[in-house]
Amino acid sequence: MLTGDAIWDIFRACGAILEGHFLLTSGRHAARYIQCARVLQYPTYAALLGEELARFFREEEVEVVLGPALGAVIVAHEVARALGARAMFAEREAGKLTLRRGFTLEAGETVVVVEDVLTTGGSAGELLALAEAAGARVVGIGALVDRSGGHLTFARPHRALVTLDVPAYAAESCPLCREGLPLVKPGSREKGTGPA
Repeated sequence: MLTGDAIWDIFRACGAILEGHFLLTSGRHAARYIQCARVLQYPTYAALLGEELARFFREEEVEVVLGPALGAVIVAHEVARALGARAMFAEREAGKLTLRRGFTLEAGETVVVVEDVLTTGGSAGELLALAEAAGARVVGIGALVDRSGGHLTFARPHRALVTLDVPAYAAESCPLCREGLPLVKPGSREKGTGPA
């Protein structure tokens, strides 16, 4: 079992903790960004973190692990491997997370929703609603990192391997913008980078 310090050591060694001025998927700005892809590019670390996250759900007889594309595809796969479940991902279509590529959830199936990083919880909440609309039974939400400082609430229990409290600012009140720091969008829905 990995401690939180050991997990952060892995993230640091992979250069996954970025400092600067970042545009988050939510539209808010932050001085720190956690780029899980830099860790997940190493299969050994991906398997190790997936196994750790799976520990939270071992007693649930999970049949499907569901994550949003692109950031949580590998997370879903590795957690599913550790649980002996199927792995699925949802993709954005017309701005809404949707199951495609022949993925389907059956009524009554036991599902865990996973994320790489929880910030506002928007994608995880959207997946929870998607699974429940299909009649599946969501037993929990898991993430590698909860960057809300543990302040998020969901209709189901949620767990993260590590928790981090990173302030996020509305664009109009962002102190990083006032300092003139260049704004970068490093996430999976990148539209390019440039000054704020």
